[in-house]
Amino acid sequence: MTGMLPKLLAASALLALTACGESSVSWDKELGSEVDKGQFGNATMNNVLIQTGELEYTVALAERFSAEVPDTINFAFNSAELTAEARDILKKQANFIRQFPEVRFKVFGHTDLVGSAGYNQRLGLRRAQAAVAYLTSLGISRSRLEAVVSYGKSRPIIQTNQPEERNRRTVTEVSGFVKSHPLVLNGKYAAIIWREYVGSAVPTNQGTAADAAPEGGG
Repeated sequence: MTGMLPKLLAASALLALTACGESSVSWDKELGSEVDKGQFGNATMNNVLIQTGELEYTVALAERFSAEVPDTINFAFNSAELTAEARDILKKQANFIRQFPEVRFKVFGHTDLVGSAGYNQRLGLRRAQAAVAYLTSLGISRSRLEAVVSYGKSRPIIQTNQPEERNRRTVTEVSGFVKSHPLVLNGKYAAIIWREYVGSAVPTNQGTAADAAPEGGG
């Protein structure tokens, strides 16, 4: 009986090692690494935004912006040059943005599906930069226009490999609030969201200089 004890212990050890090999746990990882998938920080941030009301009001203002102002401009094929129609739309966006100085915005650049991913990434970025430059020329603080992001050709509206104007666009979106603004510090998001917006013409002292702002196309 005593002679079988070492064999039983060895078999138990072998089974334990086999079970360890089949599990996703590795002994050289930090404790808790299997649980933490990198989302805890995001969840905490999301909870804070919900509890303070910032997330709810950001969504509400984003919906209001897209309902009251055209949020999209389009481009000619292989070009980042702003058309007259695009400038008119950006002026309307600037009028809205100017009346909500507590709010930040992002501009996303897109292309159609013609050409390589790398080239379209750069082209989408140039388009977004042209829109941001024009908004800035109309008196919008560059600090309120967040880092420009380009999706290139990865998010088409129309799934086609042919040239498609509706895919060649930039989209302006509400991205959040200016943290240092007094109303935001006091949590008075509702006062911002429901402020009356009155569309107005671009001030005369900001007219012709703006037309020189758009960057050239590629």
